[in-house]
Amino acid sequence: MTIKNYINRRHFIGTTAAAAGGLVLPANSIFNMAGDAFPSNKHFWYRRAANDPYIDTQTKNMAFGYTDDAVFMSEDNSHTWPHRADFWDAKNITFSHIFENGNVLFATRNRLYLSSDKLGTYREIIMKNPDGTDYLPHVPKNPEMPGWYFATLTGVNSWIIDGREIMVWGNYGNVAGGAVPINIYYSTDNGQTVKIAYAFGINPYRHDNGASGGNTGKPIGNPDNPNFCRHIHCVSYNPLERAFYACTGDGDRPEGHECKWLRGTYNSANDKWDWKIIIEASLNTRYKGGGINFVDGKLYWISDANGPEPHDRGLFCCDPADIANTKAHELLYQPKYECANMIIQDGVILAGHYATASPWECGIIYSPDMGKTWVEYDLKEYGPRSPIQFQKKNDEGWFRVDLRAGWIDPADVLFIKPK
Repeated sequence: MTIKNYINRRHFIGTTAAAAGGLVLPANSIFNMAGDAFPSNKHFWYRRAANDPYIDTQTKNMAFGYTDDAVFMSEDNSHTWPHRADFWDAKNITFSHIFENGNVLFATRNRLYLSSDKLGTYREIIMKNPDGTDYLPHVPKNPEMPGWYFATLTGVNSWIIDGREIMVWGNYGNVAGGAVPINIYYSTDNGQTVKIAYAFGINPYRHDNGASGGNTGKPIGNPDNPNFCRHIHCVSYNPLERAFYACTGDGDRPEGHECKWLRGTYNSANDKWDWKIIIEASLNTRYKGGGINFVDGKLYWISDANGPEPHDRGLFCCDPADIANTKAHELLYQPKYECANMIIQDGVILAGHYATASPWECGIIYSPDMGKTWVEYDLKEYGPRSPIQFQKKNDEGWFRVDLRAGWIDPADVLFIKPK
């Protein structure tokens, strides 16, 4: 079933005084409304957030945002922004995460920062190698192209394991901002320490040439690892296995496939990781995917297979042990076009189309019942936009979704609330 929704977006304007220096910011007063006050369809309400500040992440009642010269924190589901700090490189923020204890970890293109006091102060975090030594970003040939070390496609990057929040994510690099090594990072102490969980090898096609990268220039990556990829699409955790899964992209190279699936386990007693590559596959298969979710022991993911036809695409489910056995996979839905972002929460499956790869302006894929029924909506009034970084519902029940121009440049923020 395909539905195109042509409802015109209603415009809501409000202002509120934030508590930092009398700063006046646009209020998201739409959250205080109900029922028909929201643009809606049969399945959910939706609205686009004001972009002052740009709301980059949310956790429970907390949210983090930024403007060109400052960072902000809200404690009332993005209604007001009483916590503010001037930040010299705010316009280049590519990543952020709010831990459940309120710590905020945020990153520019190649530098990482932590605030433990609601942005009263912040400090730079120097990443660590597995052995505890400093891991320093490479010195870029072009200072304006240092690479995106921390940007991620996924909106869920931490899990409560044995009563402790553990954050694990991989960088979606080598798309904008220059060539960059590809790593999986982790923190077990609310961002006080960030370490390398896995470092991919030198990609011969992504050397630092001062521009977008190529086969000339400075090699970057782990010289001791022969396995390389363009970037990481997703990292997720299966609590029943106590294991992490990661999938990467993108190309088919003479040296091997960049599309890989890894399975990793973490030993907290000795702070050690054990990663194994369990799949290497072509870019036109279902394994060029993302949006990995685990529900009741089942593995769910969505594919953005492209390249030579025929394309092996769809939204799939299987037992984790059967990931390498395509005959054991269940095709839950076929969106026809390449997709790589998805979240599952409270029985709702929410995914999105890339505006660059489908005829949809701003395509939302939705199931209210764990895949029994499906619908697609085109929120044309926002497009063309690509929904990525689906984040868990805040305390008022709203999913947060990035709407990207093209498929990677930050443009707008969309909130969706299931009916």
